[in-house]
Amino acid sequence: MNKQTSSQLGDALASSESTSSAPGLSTDPLCPLSVYDLTVAYHRKPVIWDVGFDLPAGQLIGVVGPNGAGKSTLLKAIMDLIPRASGRVRVFGDTYAHNRKRVGYVPQRESVDWQFPVSALDVVTMGLYDDIGWFFPVRKKHRARALEALDRVGIADLANRQISQLSGGQQQRTFLARALVQDADLYLMDEPFAAVDAATERAIVEILRDLKKREKTAVVIHHDLQTVPEYFDHVILLNMRVVSHGPVSETFTSENLQKTYGGRLTLLDEVTEAMRRREQAL
Repeated sequence: MNKQTSSQLGDALASSESTSSAPGLSTDPLCPLSVYDLTVAYHRKPVIWDVGFDLPAGQLIGVVGPNGAGKSTLLKAIMDLIPRASGRVRVFGDTYAHNRKRVGYVPQRESVDWQFPVSALDVVTMGLYDDIGWFFPVRKKHRARALEALDRVGIADLANRQISQLSGGQQQRTFLARALVQDADLYLMDEPFAAVDAATERAIVEILRDLKKREKTAVVIHHDLQTVPEYFDHVILLNMRVVSHGPVSETFTSENLQKTYGGRLTLLDEVTEAMRRREQAL
């Protein structure tokens, strides 16, 4: 993308952000996340295209799709971590920048430099920097809050352990604690279940269910299709564009999964059977 094109896109985006509302874009302060006409492109090649949805509050929402579907790109574009070619995003009725403190983020574990010389407690305390301030010391009350968050994810005893010495599951719990300590209203989680042990997966599920009880909203990128009906209330099926989104009971169907995955879906029969068993158990 040349400089002139980038400038034009930037001007257009700035103009669109100044608009208070648009068809399909919710400015309802009770709507945790509204996305309208969102497109992201790398070297003129779209990664996500014309993505739009409004999400319900107080729900656990899974984002599902094949590798390369743009799931991580979607979360990063929502948080202004990467530029958007077009589109608008509203978080609780306003821009992400305005409501950033109300959003907690759990990145992919593979994207983190785990050799950085800090402890688990230090990592969690970083989630409080908006409260602490970048040029002020971390106080005892801040460390107490961070320790409480580590206790919620079951690793308070590892608070002083260097992050490089933690197992993969313990590292994932540390970043969950960093998000939890913010006491956000909307959580964006990029593959929190990836490559974790069974105990950590159960702990994450319990954390998600606790967030729902507290009327928080969680948007979670997820790969295990068989557990989608068990873990989530609402699902977004994504393959560059939104194939479908809505309540799991209505949206997570064989037909929609086939549209999302096409010939790459190898677990369709198993997922269908798991869904059938779950419906019988209800």
